Amino acid sequence: MSEAATAIPEAEQRAVSKFLRRMLPILVLMLLVNQMDRTNVGFVQNELRADVGVSATAYGLGAGLFFIGYALFEVPSNMLLERLGARVWLTRIMITWGAVIVAMCFIHNVWMFYSLRFLLGVAEAGFFPGVLLYFTQWLPDSSRGRASAIFLGGSATAYIVTGPITGALLELHGAGGIAGWRWMFALEGAFSILVGFIAGFFLVSRIQDAKWLTQEEKDALSDAVARDKEARDRAPSVSRMKLIFHPQVAVLTAVFFAMALTGYAITFWLPSLVEEIGGLSPFQIGLLSAIPWVCAVIAMYTMSHFTDRAPDRRPYLAIALVLSAIGTFLATLGSPWFGLIALTLAAVGGKCAATLFWPMAQSGLDLKIAAPGLALVNSIGNLGGFVSPTLFGYLKDTTGSTNGGLYTLSAASILAVLGVAFVRHTNRGPQGGSGDRATTVTAKPAVGEAR
Repeated sequence: MSEAATAIPEAEQRAVSKFLRRMLPILVLMLLVNQMDRTNVGFVQNELRADVGVSATAYGLGAGLFFIGYALFEVPSNMLLERLGARVWLTRIMITWGAVIVAMCFIHNVWMFYSLRFLLGVAEAGFFPGVLLYFTQWLPDSSRGRASAIFLGGSATAYIVTGPITGALLELHGAGGIAGWRWMFALEGAFSILVGFIAGFFLVSRIQDAKWLTQEEKDALSDAVARDKEARDRAPSVSRMKLIFHPQVAVLTAVFFAMALTGYAITFWLPSLVEEIGGLSPFQIGLLSAIPWVCAVIAMYTMSHFTDRAPDRRPYLAIALVLSAIGTFLATLGSPWFGLIALTLAAVGGKCAATLFWPMAQSGLDLKIAAPGLALVNSIGNLGGFVSPTLFGYLKDTTGSTNGGLYTLSAASILAVLGVAFVRHTNRGPQGGSGDRATTVTAKPAVGEAR
């Protein structure tokens, strides 16, 4: 055991272990459901076009409007979480986003589709960074990296299970005279509401309110968290306007924006591309749509073993971005089956790039601007989730093909490779800036969704 580990008081270690056992399972489940609810619309594009008249352009715009609502209300949501506590606010977030998903089963025109996708972003705003903020209120820096890694694992798992679960629910088509896509929204939304109520019974906002901790454990954990908070509060604040013009922040934002373009384009358009294979049931489409993410998650964790202690992550990130560019380009060639293989390559590159990007980004910024800088990178970069589905939808309607969008993604990934060359490299210890410190700077109220 390391000297750092032996220096941690036994009572603090016991308290951390209890938190991980009791709180992380429900938080991971909430994240898994969260990912499913925000992306399930990708499996009903054709149904929305046939039953509601949602064109490809309208679908892309509606899919992207989620990110506008999310970005606008993310910071206010986290401010309310600090004031009301995680138990109240995270529960509220989940129940309201579940209610919006249920409401989507009643969509009858394009404007209702637009409105509900925007409202879903508003309802969900602050969930992911809110959980990271919750970790800062409960865990010292030395333990938060492990908790964040376990939590993020739920996001990776969600990409795998969303397709099969959603596809299975779509098989209910015609039951009770109701379309399968309406069943899907109703049941997945109801499950979200149920999990939200369950979370209300499990989550504990304050350390001193935890009945499953002894008083000694409460005091030890509270002291450790208070020391870390004091250290963070001493860090100087920097205005966002100044950060926008900071060279490293600008480069990192551009790279992450390109990555978000590819990631969200695949998320929202993969099911429709798989459907072009023909002769597949909704459940089979869901299963095939999970293949790229299974491969991506395996590749992501495999690569992490080789790069966690790499002195410089930039070459690995560049390779991952090139793989993503090659995959999206190859998806324009050959049969739909070949396209699925190509998009698997793109997903592998995209997931590996995301794993490499954030530790590299943290080490590339001065410590005094790391927290607000990464928050700004996340906030602006995630707007790629609005741009890419909107662009794909417009090109699909105007050209009859998504090839133009795929070419755009390839070009964006190549430009991101060039951007990586301008990212400053600073080696902060054996892990190159990754680990607990990276978690510390991203776990601020203003931080967006670094997934």
